[in-house]
Amino acid sequence: MMTPQEQAQITQDLQSKIWAAANALRQSGMEANDYRDYTLGLIFYKYESDRFLKKITEGLGVEFTNLDDAQATYESALLDEDAKGVVDFVKSELRFAIDSDKTFHHLVQDVRRNIFQLDDLAQALQDLEDSDEVFSGLFDALDLNADKLATTEQERNSIIGDVMSALDQIYFVEDTGMDIMGNAYEYLISQFQTESAKKAGEFYTPQAVSRLMMQIAMEGREEVQGVSIYDPAMGSGSLLLNAKHYNSHPDSIQYFGQDNKTAPYNLSRMNMMLHDVPTANQHLNLGNTLGSDWPSEEPTTFDIVTMNPPYSLSWKPTPAMATDPRFQPYDVAPKSAADYAFLTHGLYHLKTGGTMAIVLATGVLFRGGAEGRIRKALLSKGNISAVIGMPANIFHNTSIPTVVIVLKKERDSNDVLFIDASKQYRKAKNQNEMDPEHTAKILETLEPRESVTYNEDGTEFSHLITFDELAENDFNMNIPMYVDTYLPEPPVDVADLVQGMSETDAKISEQNAELYKLLDDFVGEDESKQIEIEKIRGLFK
Repeated sequence: MMTPQEQAQITQDLQSKIWAAANALRQSGMEANDYRDYTLGLIFYKYESDRFLKKITEGLGVEFTNLDDAQATYESALLDEDAKGVVDFVKSELRFAIDSDKTFHHLVQDVRRNIFQLDDLAQALQDLEDSDEVFSGLFDALDLNADKLATTEQERNSIIGDVMSALDQIYFVEDTGMDIMGNAYEYLISQFQTESAKKAGEFYTPQAVSRLMMQIAMEGREEVQGVSIYDPAMGSGSLLLNAKHYNSHPDSIQYFGQDNKTAPYNLSRMNMMLHDVPTANQHLNLGNTLGSDWPSEEPTTFDIVTMNPPYSLSWKPTPAMATDPRFQPYDVAPKSAADYAFLTHGLYHLKTGGTMAIVLATGVLFRGGAEGRIRKALLSKGNISAVIGMPANIFHNTSIPTVVIVLKKERDSNDVLFIDASKQYRKAKNQNEMDPEHTAKILETLEPRESVTYNEDGTEFSHLITFDELAENDFNMNIPMYVDTYLPEPPVDVADLVQGMSETDAKISEQNAELYKLLDDFVGEDESKQIEIEKIRGLFK
């Protein structure tokens, strides 16, 4: 079994190699969203292709050593009638098969022989999509004939060939005893998101924040089998997949997620497969969360809801939404900011006894109008359990201050625990980072719900606020109103101050006397210059 240090080194090496392979596309001037889709799609196909070759080799009783030998073993097996049964068995187990001339490794050999054609790769991707419903439409974003890739067929062949050749140097099928490929894929998604998401008001959830939110929501369910998790703004599925780390029965977790864009929806599907999530546990949908409700058929409520929706997204609420059960108990969010529409949608799908954690921009805590009415309704019902102010600049490419809001469907009280975690970070090169000790302090504060806790410097870290206090402030939830982080100046000892001034005056007099004596050695060259020297000496008497 590998040590944590060895695992970390393997993961780092894999990440750097994959990122380097993406440079052919990155340096072409292509938009980040586009080269993300091409790179991650090719990585996924290579992973499945390599996995297929390894399964074939092992099924034939041959030790897997490298892709060259595995490819040769596969091609030989196709000439043997008895061996063909192994191929059929592997196909039934993996739910797909890849023709020998369509494996990623064979296509790369074509690249090296200068006979590679994009049409062959396109057909290989299409064959995988057609092999089983689980792969249907998975490569829709990979238009290999698009001008955004290159303007000529020859250039497109060259660029894709370069990426494939670089990826072929990496073994994705080594038995490392860890979820290394899934973690590397997560890393790549985060790197791509930092370059592309800002334009859309969407920001990749840093892993520290994802882990914190999932630990909050998983509290009390660590040993429970069959936990159900819902993310109606799932993006790449990163938030959902963190559940595997905090539940002792990861293969029983049921994942429900939705996104309204094809590319992230397909990335999430790939991400699930690369993390070995059983197909029966994946329930992902392509659709508009703020449009028609989903899921509308059982199950419709979940143990855990987590979400990092687009911040202050403009939307178009319809008159019918006033009676929509997702919004009606609270109010409909204003068209200028859909934050509370996402929040109440998620709360609607939360089980009684479940926990929801959502990260939003801090404006939701104090903006007025419809949002003020929604806050009042949520607080009156006791839905808001805690408000956690996060450090600034922890999201890539944005310094937008954020807050994690923890919600419950039902509670015995309607007080709110406010936590100011704005100082819980480590300064890194480009943005602030939250380490385990920072998130641990938040988690340790949430459960006891003490009336007040303090930082080492004496400032408040958290404060439990009653509903009456919130009502007095017109349900404004701005954290500084409730958590006192003011650090008063230390008291001044007047006697010490006077003594210090006297000592300073004595030192000045002593130094002036020394300078006065030194000036005795100065003699002017003429009468006017001597007068000037005397004036200077007079300053030090």
